[in-house]
Amino acid sequence: MTTARDRALAAALADARDRPDDEGRCAELDRIAARADAADDPRTALSARFALVEAYLHRGERWRTVEPVRRLRATLARHPGLLDAHPDELVRLRRHHRQAVEAALGTPRVGLDQIRSLTDTLADELGPDATPVAELRCRLADHLGDEPAARRAYQRWTAGDAADPVGGCPGCAPARRAELLTGWGEPEAALAALAAPEQHGYHDPADGEPNCTDQPERSLTAGLLPWLRTGAVERAARAHVRAYRRHRRERAAFPLLATHLRFCALGGYPHRGLELLTEQLPRLDRPADDLSAMEFAAAGALLCGLATEAGLGGRRIHRPGHGSRPAAEVDVATLGAQLQALATALAGSFDARNGTGHQSGRIASWLAERPLAGPVSLAAESEFDEEPEADPADPGLPGPEEPAPLDAALLTAALAARREAVTVEPDGTLVGRWGEATIQFRVLGEVLHARVVAARTLPADRRAEAYAFCNAWNHDRLLPAAYVHEPGDGTLVLAAGVTTDLSCGVAPTQLAVLVAAAVRTGTAYADAVAALG
Repeated sequence: MTTARDRALAAALADARDRPDDEGRCAELDRIAARADAADDPRTALSARFALVEAYLHRGERWRTVEPVRRLRATLARHPGLLDAHPDELVRLRRHHRQAVEAALGTPRVGLDQIRSLTDTLADELGPDATPVAELRCRLADHLGDEPAARRAYQRWTAGDAADPVGGCPGCAPARRAELLTGWGEPEAALAALAAPEQHGYHDPADGEPNCTDQPERSLTAGLLPWLRTGAVERAARAHVRAYRRHRRERAAFPLLATHLRFCALGGYPHRGLELLTEQLPRLDRPADDLSAMEFAAAGALLCGLATEAGLGGRRIHRPGHGSRPAAEVDVATLGAQLQALATALAGSFDARNGTGHQSGRIASWLAERPLAGPVSLAAESEFDEEPEADPADPGLPGPEEPAPLDAALLTAALAARREAVTVEPDGTLVGRWGEATIQFRVLGEVLHARVVAARTLPADRRAEAYAFCNAWNHDRLLPAAYVHEPGDGTLVLAAGVTTDLSCGVAPTQLAVLVAAAVRTGTAYADAVAALG
């Protein structure tokens, strides 16, 4: 029986999901989960913490997922049969569990014993040789500097099932492997990992992976240093230009920026590198995690050191203020020293946590690197310039894989490409009918909002049933977020929504995926409403 307390928690959770994607939303989801724990409502506690984990991932705060994942596990331990009838939810939990282990490696704020315990818990469920477990153990050993153990785990990882639903994006697995091999000094093996069609489903990083929105740019970035070190310098240059056009604005791409900076430093492009460093320096104050901050700072310090040797040490770069640090115009030589101090301090924090000196040694080796050729026979730096600005009178649409600010024209084009009947309302809302679902698409600033309205309505006296249905839907499904609307005419409208923050821009191909997902999940929701007794 659904109680008033249950309905209040469900309503609070629905309201929290509709809040803007900010710290207040995360705090409210955490409070709701705690209230659900106190009320012995494990299903709402699970739903709230699933939403909290996904909010942290969306905000680029991966390290904060460790605690809610630990509490998800504790809830399941108290109620061991809770997900027996929901296998998709169990896969979702295990996927978040893997993400939490990966995130914990990125910050010294999580203890090594806790990381090992989380990994062992996943291994107990999936098996010690399962692909996700092998990858995690490979990454942990590599992080600690135990290369022999990392290589043994790497062999188990590459021999496993690349399509394991817990193991992360299979389209990005080649890039993750190439990054490890590059760190082990094997550029040829790294490039082979990027181009293994029989294992990874695509033949070349430039071709992309149709089921992964991070491709081909992630693989292109993973190939930058291997291509440079094997003499394919022109290919590395083209890959850098193409990938950076996307990564320069994407919040989630911050961990990849260190590779772009190292490419500019080692490829002999100090001017280009300093432009990138100036543009991206503010993001160092709000990094994805400590590991990516350490690597960005080390790559920036390397770049500044080589630029100083090239006579650019007096060039001044604006560094915005942050916290107690005032804004300042800093010369390249001084900035390099500041970045080196930051990278060294962060490496020391990791080593103190790990009980090794591996991260300090790794950063020292980065800082000691020299340009790979001098001069490198690449195109002139001017050829790295961004594409010319479009004519203001005819801005046109971006290329299919080129991110651009979300606007009505992009959304209209994405819906038009589906060749389905869509009408435009006076306020610019795009409305279509798919089976039992009417779906409204709106551009709200930098946010894409899709509202689903089921054709079937219920009488007002079935309110409890309607709320129970929406609560169950939100527990079992990620999208769309379901709710009940009472228009005041004695009926209940069952609606749902999907809100996506696109403040970092969106490529037309990505927008097409988002629209398709909204239509697919929206019609499934409306069909479920129609099937109610």
